[in-house]
Amino acid sequence: MPEKNQLLIGGNGQQTVFMNASMANRHGMVAGATGTGKTVTLQVLAENFSKIGVPVFLADVKGDVSGIGKAATPHPKIDERINTIGIDDYQMSPSPVVFWDLFTKKGHPIRTTVSEIGPLLLANLLELNDTQTGILYACFKIADDQGMLILDLKDLRSMLIWMGDNRAELKSEYGNISTASIGAIQRGLIVLEEQGAEFLLGEPAIELRDLMSLDFSGRGVINILDASTLIQTSPKLYSTFLLWLLSELFETLPEVGDAEKPKFVMFFDEAHLLFDGAPKVLIDKIEQVVRLIRSKGVGIYFISQSPLDVPEEILGQLGLKIQHALRAFTPKDQKAVRTVAETFRANSAIDTSTVITELGVGEALVSTLNAEGIPTQVERILIRPPESRIGPMNDSERTEQISRSPYRGRYDTPLDRESAYEMLVKRAEQNAAQEELVEREEAAREAAESKAKSSAKPKRRSSRQTPTEAFVASAARSIGSQLGRRVIRGILGSLFKG
Repeated sequence: MPEKNQLLIGGNGQQTVFMNASMANRHGMVAGATGTGKTVTLQVLAENFSKIGVPVFLADVKGDVSGIGKAATPHPKIDERINTIGIDDYQMSPSPVVFWDLFTKKGHPIRTTVSEIGPLLLANLLELNDTQTGILYACFKIADDQGMLILDLKDLRSMLIWMGDNRAELKSEYGNISTASIGAIQRGLIVLEEQGAEFLLGEPAIELRDLMSLDFSGRGVINILDASTLIQTSPKLYSTFLLWLLSELFETLPEVGDAEKPKFVMFFDEAHLLFDGAPKVLIDKIEQVVRLIRSKGVGIYFISQSPLDVPEEILGQLGLKIQHALRAFTPKDQKAVRTVAETFRANSAIDTSTVITELGVGEALVSTLNAEGIPTQVERILIRPPESRIGPMNDSERTEQISRSPYRGRYDTPLDRESAYEMLVKRAEQNAAQEELVEREEAAREAAESKAKSSAKPKRRSSRQTPTEAFVASAARSIGSQLGRRVIRGILGSLFKG
């Protein structure tokens, strides 16, 4: 029997390999070629954390992890692996799960606001150049200085429109504002909307405490984000949301010091998407968050085809390394295998670079951290079978699970409270009404002065503004006169809530 908070990963008949839960906030990596068993390994790790009372968040990019909410069914291969590893406490059982889905089809809606995403992540999402990124930062700065929240896409558009039409007045304080750059940002927002960003950006925003709950028996709830559609329509939107969630945890959670187990664990599948095309400033910020967030009791586990998909500075911070088979058909592949082999602590009984290419499905090379935080020698093992079902729930099972969720109805109805757009529209309406009153007063005075000519007098050109002009003029006065609060942004641009 394993000691308390020793999480069984697998074994080889001679020895078993455990992960010490007190080291689980030192992060980890599960890598391997397609079809080598990464998803089942992810499932085993998530189950292990849930059983010791650690809530989990994972992204299901292929739609096949949902079976973790159902008990496994007997199978000869499961029995064979249990006997080979020497597991004496295996019990087929489900894990508590909650489903989330950006598009609300396979889970509860999950949202955050434009203000919380912040300009750094949003600029990366829109793939802006330096000049355009500067304009976006200026937009957020103007809104923050005056306490105008940018909650959804229409708030952001209204601020950009106002900036473009008042760039001369803004130049002295916020620098040159290019209408070409504003146009490029607006076009990017149209593309984002087509990809589904309007489902993500808005309210009610997800509350972190709803992702960090336990069930009635004390098991950690496994939150599963269905990303099977999202990752096809907008990989960058997928990665941006995960990075926002990571930064939000960092800004919100208190320091916990050395704990016997993590407070929360996240699994980032298709981890290369977090870094592909990201500017150096963003990668540097991600590295900083990964390095510091372990003090908040959060463990981060990257899932990808190769460890080399993760920047070297981050890879060096990962305590748990689980390497499934890699293919080496080309000189480039062979070089990558040798590089990966060198990331493990050597074991004289194993030729790591050779074994990596020979591993079967469900086999892996594993290195963990011992109780002192020292990497163990690499071992070749079989991954233990999960106690839950391998494969997805069917539609009726998922629907039934969602209907019993404690968050049913909490996030279903979108909210549209007063923010930048509503404030500017309100001022525009007030402005239009005031100008209409002035116009009537002027007309009455002119009529009194020239009664004799009133019937023949040609109609003078109305000075009343068009709705667009009224909107812009009102926005200028609103932002110029309002004394709103200043918003402080966190390390990745989200609102600082600490």
